Amino acid sequence: MNGAGNDFMVFDARGLQMDFAETAKKLCALRRADGLLAVGNAEDADFEMIFYNSDGTRGEMCGNGARCIARFAHDIGVVGEHMVFKTLAGPVEGWRMSESRYRVALNTPSVLDLNRKGDTAYVELGNPGVPHAVRQCEKDLFACKDSLREEMRALRFDPAFPKGANVNYYRLTGPREADVLTFERGVEDFTLACGTGCGSTACVLWKKGLLKDNSLTARVPGGTLKLTIRGETRVEQLLLEGPTEIVEILELDI
Repeated sequence: MNGAGNDFMVFDARGLQMDFAETAKKLCALRRADGLLAVGNAEDADFEMIFYNSDGTRGEMCGNGARCIARFAHDIGVVGEHMVFKTLAGPVEGWRMSESRYRVALNTPSVLDLNRKGDTAYVELGNPGVPHAVRQCEKDLFACKDSLREEMRALRFDPAFPKGANVNYYRLTGPREADVLTFERGVEDFTLACGTGCGSTACVLWKKGLLKDNSLTARVPGGTLKLTIRGETRVEQLLLEGPTEIVEILELDI
């Protein structure tokens, strides 16, 4: 599956015992996927979202992955059009908007520091939070991404971010619009989209007073995502909406 180009190997793991880290590395290598998503059992939610990066590291949360697994769980009959599922970063609420379009409430920021390293902000969504570095860049991000790779890679490992960080550069293109480019932790390269990265960018713009009507249309290399913030003095709800796609169905002996 993919969500705005952010692609995943997805399967139903309820009742299965396996080494998810090794499985993630093997399955992602088959199609050069960004990560692995699996539906697991959960006592206090509709299901658990199990998420691993392509290098076998466990991820706290993934916004586009959350939208994809919401569709997958609906398609296999685990949930209806509204759901709540468990992630390492906390519970996530999801909604089916149409056959292919899904919305999730991302974990709200537990850290929102506009000046963690010079002009680079630091955001953690959830607790434990998904770490994001967010920085404004006036270059044409998509045309110039190869020239930005080493700079963004260095930020990903910068000591200012003890857990490492997904690095998001943004360029404002309108009062409610921005281009967003993400160098993703665990993938260790650019990805076509990062839902939590766009959410973190929206939070930074909101904190700076630059997010008109609390809404952001984020253009990423893989498509377009819509972010909405609800709250006056703090981020009370952070919504991510966008497309999901089933690219291929495989039958594998793992």
